[in-house]
Amino acid sequence: MPSHDFRRPRLFVDAPLAQDGRIELDRDQSNYLGNVLRLAAGAEVLAFNGRDGEWQAAIEGRKRPDGLVILQQTRPQDRLPDLAYVFAPLKHARLDYMVQKAIEMGAASLQPVLTRFTQASRVNTERMRANVVEAAEQCGILGIATVGEPMPLERFLSQRAAGRLLIFCDEAAELENPIHSLQGADAAAGVDVLIGPEGGFADEERALLLRQPKILRLALGPRIMRADTAAVAALALVQAVLGDWAGERG
Repeated sequence: MPSHDFRRPRLFVDAPLAQDGRIELDRDQSNYLGNVLRLAAGAEVLAFNGRDGEWQAAIEGRKRPDGLVILQQTRPQDRLPDLAYVFAPLKHARLDYMVQKAIEMGAASLQPVLTRFTQASRVNTERMRANVVEAAEQCGILGIATVGEPMPLERFLSQRAAGRLLIFCDEAAELENPIHSLQGADAAAGVDVLIGPEGGFADEERALLLRQPKILRLALGPRIMRADTAAVAALALVQAVLGDWAGERG
């Protein structure tokens, strides 16, 4: 696998990438490269679009950066793990943090679900998508996770593919070693990791969850975590045992 280059800035562009192609920068991208990073024409960056891999590109422009010339590919496109992070939304800064960490952990999709005790009544999905892109840019990630529109928990459960493993992080579950709980689980059809609100799930929601097919109820240790901390803990466990942290699986 080609090594990551963290010396050059990375920029997400929503345009096809191919050798000798040219991409026009929007105002925010031009401002970021020219005024924030203080890069001028001829400076090189790494461009990616979530589809065509990562490419070395040179900045064009006289007074300010206004375009990129695509030079050569530095990394081919890879594929994110089939891992969905499903969560009750939080407010503002803590939601930003949770989205960024989920992307760093390798989530391929983010799905907000509304529960009885959800704290945030409104979810800014455009801000979530901006955090997805920023985390991918900063951490060398090639894929861009999808962000779903918020939906009630009941609707999500009725629409999800029954063959996917649903990992339900439940503070009321019997305390067991979570690694042992995950070992041997069938994740071949994909994994949904569900974290509830800080007020926990209502009794009727927990009962509905426990009736779902292919569900794994997971305890996250003897301490009660904040929802954003639980997200990091749960995704790290899943990636280490069932995901791409574990390497090739037979």
